[in-house]
Amino acid sequence: MMTTDQQEVSRVALTGARGFLGWHTRAALLASGGSSNGFPVGDGFQVERAVDAIEGVDRLIHLAGVNRGTDEEVFDGNIRMAEQTAAVIRSAADPPAVVVFANSIQSGNTTPYGRSKARARDILAEAASDRGLSFSDIALPNVFGEHGRPFYNSVVATFCHVLADGGVPSIEHDKPLTLLHAQDAADVLLGRRDLFPVDEDVSVGSLLSRLRGIAERYRSGDIPDVAGAFERDLFNTYRAAAFERAPVIPLERRSDRRGAFFEIVRSHGGSGQSSFSTTVPGVSRGDHFHRRKIERFTVLSGTAVIALRRVLTDEVLEFRVSGAQPVAIDMPTLWSHKITNTGDDDLFTSFWSNEIFDPETPDTIAEAVAR
Repeated sequence: MMTTDQQEVSRVALTGARGFLGWHTRAALLASGGSSNGFPVGDGFQVERAVDAIEGVDRLIHLAGVNRGTDEEVFDGNIRMAEQTAAVIRSAADPPAVVVFANSIQSGNTTPYGRSKARARDILAEAASDRGLSFSDIALPNVFGEHGRPFYNSVVATFCHVLADGGVPSIEHDKPLTLLHAQDAADVLLGRRDLFPVDEDVSVGSLLSRLRGIAERYRSGDIPDVAGAFERDLFNTYRAAAFERAPVIPLERRSDRRGAFFEIVRSHGGSGQSSFSTTVPGVSRGDHFHRRKIERFTVLSGTAVIALRRVLTDEVLEFRVSGAQPVAIDMPTLWSHKITNTGDDDLFTSFWSNEIFDPETPDTIAEAVAR
């Protein structure tokens, strides 16, 4: 819930819009019906294009940064990008009322990265002050979430991809971590929350232990314990990596003279809701996405196509499914999805979600799969 000094923003300009946190921030904005303008900084910077992107928007969020490279590349890169963004703020005729810097909890330490982030903060704060704009410095912890790049964005992404590939992750340095899911980070950057709603202090070793448990459960199609928000977010992050490799979950058929029996969901903790629908031939259900909700589809009778598209992309996947050979498909978070009856008879579909539907907070955002 927003406090009295917060407002829902609908138009946002972003640097780093194509990066991991940029994608999550744009997806969170899409979920509320907002729009975003991205502009590059660094080598592709063009001041005229950047000024056009921020004219008249509600908020500018500076996400772009350098965290890999030589000491000189990291230090100079972060300062250069901040200076370019500051120049845009000073040049705009109608700048945004709020400038947000996605900073780091490492800001101000003695590393080139920490020193450059502190200097970048000062550069942006001075530009905002010169224009009479509000400035917000958000020191983010280790951010993780769906579709992070392994060996780059976070140790969570690395562990998830290695485990999804059937590998054995290794730990070089076991140290404490403060973790924050990218959708929660996006809500903070968009001004929807004052404080981090969900963060977790863990060690690298305990994180790997949790993710191993998730991978072991999910390998057989079981849903691990997702009663807590952090556990749910870890599972959704792992699920994004696993979906790329094994999107269809086979169901074991147990038959005798009476017929056949299938187990659809085995959940090891948390709430849940089961339902089923009938769909007439040629009709689709869905065309929406979820930010956090876990949802499983299983066709019980009839034939269908399940189509999914990762939001803000043209990446579409299709799966032909049939009640004659039932399988389960879990809808990844931040992917729009629908199911279409492709047969001549009514389609019967079972749905399972990890949460009881609440019309006040449905976490169901309309978004067509077809673009």
